[in-house]
Amino acid sequence: MLLANFWVFALTSGRTYTKISKVPPRECALVLGTSPKMKSGFANPYFTSRMAAVGTLYHHGKIKKIIVSGEKSKNYDEPAAMKKFLVYTEGVPPEIIIEDPKGFNTHKSISRCKDVYKQSNVIIVSQGFHNLRALFFARNNNMNALGFDAQDVTKNESYYRNHTREFFARVLAVFYYVLGISPKEN
Repeated sequence: MLLANFWVFALTSGRTYTKISKVPPRECALVLGTSPKMKSGFANPYFTSRMAAVGTLYHHGKIKKIIVSGEKSKNYDEPAAMKKFLVYTEGVPPEIIIEDPKGFNTHKSISRCKDVYKQSNVIIVSQGFHNLRALFFARNNNMNALGFDAQDVTKNESYYRNHTREFFARVLAVFYYVLGISPKEN
């Protein structure tokens, strides 16, 4: 498990950014989905951080278009929520935002970015712990992707849960890659 995580870190080393001034420009950003609200009904800080990060990329001229990729199902639409937030809160023009309603998981979002939307030179936007796995998928899919890390959430319960989950998710990503299989949609 440690070797799998080491491989992901090694393959993605130097490809994630936290400072806007250091990010090389790309044509497009791919924003990975998350729920806009928590179970409590309050705004999800992971969601708002990702939207703020992509808004920053746009307003600093680092990107020209945005793909918001997430799950869309009955009474639930992550891409529409992301687009609405970007337009009304971050001041991003709606015509540059593409909604991908079939980004059911990280691997699917990355694959669809390349295969459906024909974007290989992208900046992936998520929290840093998540961007590593996303970049692993992108690099193994022959994409020239970079990661821009949205602000992480430091509440102990979500921080440790998410970082532990990602540790195991990276192991699974390596497992899928080595065996040449694609992760399930759900």
